[in-house]
Amino acid sequence: MPEYAIEVNRVIKEFRVYHRTYANIKSKVTAMAKGLIRKENHTGFELRRALNDVSFKIEIGESVALIGSNGSGKSTLLSILSRVYLPTEGEASIRGRMMSLLELGAGFHHELTGNENIFFNGAMLGLTEEYIAAHYESILDFAGLDPQAMDLPVRMYSSGMQLRLAFAMAVHLDAEVLLLDEGLAVGDEGFQEKCFKKIEEFKTQGRTILMVTHELDHVERLAERVIWIEKGNLRMDGDVTTVLAAYRASIALAV
Repeated sequence: MPEYAIEVNRVIKEFRVYHRTYANIKSKVTAMAKGLIRKENHTGFELRRALNDVSFKIEIGESVALIGSNGSGKSTLLSILSRVYLPTEGEASIRGRMMSLLELGAGFHHELTGNENIFFNGAMLGLTEEYIAAHYESILDFAGLDPQAMDLPVRMYSSGMQLRLAFAMAVHLDAEVLLLDEGLAVGDEGFQEKCFKKIEEFKTQGRTILMVTHELDHVERLAERVIWIEKGNLRMDGDVTTVLAAYRASIALAV
């Protein structure tokens, strides 16, 4: 029997969307003082379904891409797997140490320095301080950041600096499952190529990758399977060539 790194079983995710909008912070604070917002929490919202009964399994060592149009539920699904959201119904689980790059800055404590964040994230993965220290130079070398920048709070980093450090940590801190949400879409061409090669190395080590991307050439290079989600529903799940052909045909029809 295959061993699964990721299991998603009939996941439904709904969000509350509130009707009232406020022109500015002052009007919202005024409404709060009057107790209006509290009342609206019971009557002034509607439920919107981001994921509708989605199920799939990913074997240990598979490299899978999640594709679909904007707002289809891909990032919501990764957020559920990363424990950012809980599913409204169903179950989603990961076997093994997981590292996620959901968005720039996610997972960082912004008041801690770059150095402190490396050890903080490693500790969250259950790694010893000795293990993290042994890989520190590799992380710093991969990120390509000035050592002086590592003593600055992460809140002072540019988006590119955050990406470099986050990705370097993800691929060096012994994660068994890597979740990427458009993680390769930012950064210069040289750094993107470095990331590609590291992911390919990650694959040869038998680790599991689940990525969300709109860059289909990234899918063709890095994935061996594609899951297509559209409007919260799992529309297709199969090999890269077959699913991308159907997806491209769908895009052409919509133009």
